[in-house]
Amino acid sequence: MKRKGWVLLFGVMMLALASGPASVYAAEKTAAFLDLTDMTGAIAGLAGQASRITKATFDYFNERGGIDGVKIKYIGVDTRYDVARALSAYKRYRRTPRLLLANTIGTGLGKAIYPLILRDKIINYTPGDGEFQARLGRTFIYSTPYQDGFSAALDWMKEDWQKKGNSGAPIVGFTSWDNPYGREPFRGGKEYAAKIGVKLLDPELFPVGSLKHDVWLNRLAAKGANYIYVCGVDPTPTNVIRDAYALGLTKKIQFVTDYWGPDRAVGVKAHAEALEGSVVVSCFSRGTDTLNHPIMTKIWKKYMKTPVNEMRGSASIGFSWAMHFIEGLRIALKDVGYEKLNGEAMYQAFMKLKGHNVTQGATGICDYSPSSRRMSRYVKFYRIQGAELVPITDWRLAPDAVSLHKF
Repeated sequence: MKRKGWVLLFGVMMLALASGPASVYAAEKTAAFLDLTDMTGAIAGLAGQASRITKATFDYFNERGGIDGVKIKYIGVDTRYDVARALSAYKRYRRTPRLLLANTIGTGLGKAIYPLILRDKIINYTPGDGEFQARLGRTFIYSTPYQDGFSAALDWMKEDWQKKGNSGAPIVGFTSWDNPYGREPFRGGKEYAAKIGVKLLDPELFPVGSLKHDVWLNRLAAKGANYIYVCGVDPTPTNVIRDAYALGLTKKIQFVTDYWGPDRAVGVKAHAEALEGSVVVSCFSRGTDTLNHPIMTKIWKKYMKTPVNEMRGSASIGFSWAMHFIEGLRIALKDVGYEKLNGEAMYQAFMKLKGHNVTQGATGICDYSPSSRRMSRYVKFYRIQGAELVPITDWRLAPDAVSLHKF
């Protein structure tokens, strides 16, 4: 073949390559979500399951063309609930094109990477530490703050106490992990208890990983607790109430747990008899509400490997992570377009979510705004009945306990 022929052939080959898969890939519009989750650590039963639903929700929308033509790139990293691993993972992926949000599934993780979040001008999710509401920044709480939820539970306890024919207010005990999360409900919750006249006992905190809880439970019972509020990520709350049941305490004391309490497919499945009658306050849908959610059930059937009746309450959490990101992305694209899409645009978009029914009932109405980093102000109460979590209230506005504490 003559030189001219070789040149022509080379040109045709280059043109083919330029119009092949590489150019298609380059043309695809994407936005990235970095999930610094826990698949094998202390809260894997909650965070890991939630992350699977987050990815499945993104897959569901990506298969339908994405958000205004933009596909969501999900990057999941198992941090094992470890700060050092989370920092390392963030540094590894921080230069991902159009990285808009990092999900940090623990307060310690969120605080550790926050200087990097500021530098990179993106946003992050973190669980319910009220400090992020008291000191507004680029961190968005992916729940109702713990002290707000605890205060809503105190309201419910007082109502329940009086409905049973008792006068005045009950004596409330509190037990949780001995860590910052375990102490957070008291930063504002203690002040709220005093405000409504509820006698709140000193907290009984136990080491993470404790197998038996008799000592702490007996102390609260000896001080006359009528209600005991239990924190920790399931199976911890289940194990606490299991021990209370074995001690005979559930016959005379009403047990109430926070958002991460007994899950229908974890603690309730294992210890239904011991948990019967216990109450869960939650800012995410649980039990029968979760099973009846049309989009979540559709996603579960398509992407999960187990029947819908095995869906965990954490599905609502993962769905909420994804849907708030999707709604924020939709607003950011409308405001600035794809070419200018960045973390700052997403930050501004999130502050426009107040009043949106982002999750179609999986959570309460969104509260994100220039003055709020709360995912929602609303909580709902569930009672464990016949091995299921059944709603006993509608969504209720939680008190603003954050503002009562000096951070």
